[in-house]
Amino acid sequence: MVRGMAGELPAEYLDGVAEIRVAGATVPHPSRADVFTLGECIPIPTEDGEPGAVQSRIVLYHGSFVALSRQDDEFDWREEAWETLAHEVRHHLEWRARAPALEAFDTAAEANFARHAGEPFDPLFYLDGESPAEGVYQLDDDVFLDQTVRGTPAEVEFDWRGRRYQVRVPAGAQLPIFLRVAGVADPPPGDLTLVLRRRPGLRDLFSRARVQQHEVHATLLGS
Repeated sequence: MVRGMAGELPAEYLDGVAEIRVAGATVPHPSRADVFTLGECIPIPTEDGEPGAVQSRIVLYHGSFVALSRQDDEFDWREEAWETLAHEVRHHLEWRARAPALEAFDTAAEANFARHAGEPFDPLFYLDGESPAEGVYQLDDDVFLDQTVRGTPAEVEFDWRGRRYQVRVPAGAQLPIFLRVAGVADPPPGDLTLVLRRRPGLRDLFSRARVQQHEVHATLLGS
């Protein structure tokens, strides 16, 4: 299946890819249960430092796919394999082009895992996610609505799917604040999070703010 998928990719995307293979290994996350590495793009050292000389080996881990399929009765092997293969080929292309956007996305995804686990995380991680619209960022199934404010408001309004909503900010909350929003129509598959933060300044280069997370319920305006 993976060999067939590789054949569907434009040939120029695979320039410098020395090998695409499926290994039997299961590669669990070093600290997060139920998270597995499905694939890797492994650089092959070369003596030539030119971007065009960069070579890679792409490996998909069959054991990791098996482990995830056991957690999800609707696990789609073909879809997951295609997304993993495309993701690792993109890593290869960015290494050749010296464009680190995907590595930044992967770092952001790791920070989002930490957020879900209640662990410390970089409060601006979501800015390295995909941005389908101004002020909107997405990492996997989670969507973040970014708002810069001068101070902590009592209430805040936001737009979602063409509708205007309002939420109350918990008393005593201090910036930056992650508000996980419930009560909107047509929510995303994961979290809808309204992020309130100050515009970054010089002090942010030397300190790491503690992030507060709260659950809030949205009220539809104009109904």
